[in-house]
Amino acid sequence: MPDYARPLPRPSAATRPFWDGCREGVLRLPWCRACGRPHFFPRALCPHCLGPDLEWRAASGRGRVWSHSTVRLSFWGKAFDDGLPYVVAIVELEEGVRMLSNVVGCPPERVTIGMPVSVTFDEVTPETTLPRFVPRAAIA
Repeated sequence: MPDYARPLPRPSAATRPFWDGCREGVLRLPWCRACGRPHFFPRALCPHCLGPDLEWRAASGRGRVWSHSTVRLSFWGKAFDDGLPYVVAIVELEEGVRMLSNVVGCPPERVTIGMPVSVTFDEVTPETTLPRFVPRAAIA
C-alpha cells in the first residue's frame, strides 16, 4: 500500500471504538443509555442530555445525502490533487445522526440531495480505515 499523504484521524479514548469499528468493517455509533439516543461525532458525554453512560452499537450503515459539495480545485496541497474531483457530503443515517464523509462510486454530477447511500470502508493505511458512502443503487 503506498504512503498516504493526507491527514489522518488521531483516535482518542472517546473515538477509538468508532475507528476500531471502521477497521473491522462496522459503522458504530455511541448511544446514550440515559436518553436512548445516538449521536455523532463521538464524544464522552451525550450532547442531548449530557449523560456519561454511553454504549457503542452497530449502525445500519444506510442513509441519504443531506447536503454535498463537489471539490474541483485543491487548496490543500498535492496530497488532494490526485482525487479531484471528489464529493464531500453530509449523510443523514437511518439512526438520525449526520456524518461528514465522501460519496464515492459514481460521478460527482450524479450525487443528489436525498440520494440513498450505504457505507463502505476504505483502508488507507494498515491502522486507518475511513468510512465513505456509495449510492445504494450501485451496490444493490
